[in-house]
Amino acid sequence: MAPTPASGPPDPGGTPEPGPALSAAEREEYERLRRAATLRHRRSRRVGASLLLVLTLVLAPLAVVAAWVHSQVFDTGRYVQTVAPLASDPVVQNAVTDRLTTRVVDEIDVQAITASLTKALANAGAPPKVVDASTVLTGPLRSAVTDVVRRTVNKVITSDLFREVWVNANRRAHSAVVGMLSGNQNGALRAQGDTVKLDIGVVVDQVKQQLVNAGFQKASAIPTPDRQITLFQTEQLTKAQNAVRLLNIVGIWLPVLAVVLAAAAVWAAPAHRFMLLVTASGIGVMMVVLLVALAVARQIYLNSVPPTALPADAAAAVFDTFVRFLRDSARTLLVVAVITALAAYLYGPGRGARGVRTLTRKGTGATGRALERGGLHTGTAGHWLDTHRAWTTGIVIGAGALTLVLWNYPTTAVVALVLAVVLVVLFALAVLADAAGPDAAPASGGAGRAVP
Repeated sequence: MAPTPASGPPDPGGTPEPGPALSAAEREEYERLRRAATLRHRRSRRVGASLLLVLTLVLAPLAVVAAWVHSQVFDTGRYVQTVAPLASDPVVQNAVTDRLTTRVVDEIDVQAITASLTKALANAGAPPKVVDASTVLTGPLRSAVTDVVRRTVNKVITSDLFREVWVNANRRAHSAVVGMLSGNQNGALRAQGDTVKLDIGVVVDQVKQQLVNAGFQKASAIPTPDRQITLFQTEQLTKAQNAVRLLNIVGIWLPVLAVVLAAAAVWAAPAHRFMLLVTASGIGVMMVVLLVALAVARQIYLNSVPPTALPADAAAAVFDTFVRFLRDSARTLLVVAVITALAAYLYGPGRGARGVRTLTRKGTGATGRALERGGLHTGTAGHWLDTHRAWTTGIVIGAGALTLVLWNYPTTAVVALVLAVVLVVLFALAVLADAAGPDAAPASGGAGRAVP
């Protein structure tokens, strides 16, 4: 007879005794509860991912606009790069020439000149017909003066010197205004409380030094006047500075927040690839909406500018020049979204995606075998690339994405270049993996290995 095991608590260090087996009904109830819990979990993930997706799509165009405004306000080089083409645009040059010509001619009293000429002819004893004919010279004289002034002004406006002055003036003005609004006290234009002051100390010192260099030695003893001149005082200055600080924060962090929300939406979704496809497609649609909104805003702007203030073609050139970088950003993000959506689709189970992957694998395989037959045998390195194909693909794609993130103001051409490099590298890695040849024999104990 077998001995009866001693009763008492189980040994803490031993194996726990299995519980009683579940009956069929209990097993069915357990599976039902587990499926319900899994369903609730997946449903909550779908809801969370959907909310994150909506926030991403709402913030995407706002982030692009905020980043563009931030670059125009805080990046003097980018602002100058924006306005520089205006000085070389023929339409704008003609508008400026017409405006300046009108201003100059209006300051010339052609009627008085004609009257003086008529009086001088009469005093000189000119024949009455000549004196009478001089009174009708106002129109031709005005036309001649206008032509001379227009040629002179146009020569200046179309010169390289004007373009250089335009760029330098915009650079200095932008730096001064940004420094003043951001609270910088090192520039010539400074904000103190609700007062804007101009520091002329540097100018005074330079004038005194030039006088000394010209031989006026006593100029160095000229007393220094008040170095600051009050330009204007306004209660709105503090509000403007606060708005600039807020813009600085929003312009930097809103794009970051949009990217984080998009990544969180993809991560939270049960089907990551499908959510990546949806997110990329949605961002692409929002970029199209932004481009359409810019077109509508352009038409509204052109309709609001009276022809007497600015000709329609010049107004269109000014608008297109100022928003061209915003358009470029929207188009670049649209291209990136399309590429991302296409990549997500090609990694999916669709018939077209499978066909593309099969065709690509056949092409890399044929190329790799041709290289192997030609004497290029990658061996162990090729086998490693083949085994870690998913990791190498992810690293290459991640490097391409990081390049675009770190690139300063990427364009569609930059995106195309990075995409081409990524595809070439992926193709090269696949070819090297397929050129490895047959698997090497095991290191020890394997079949086919001679044992001494």
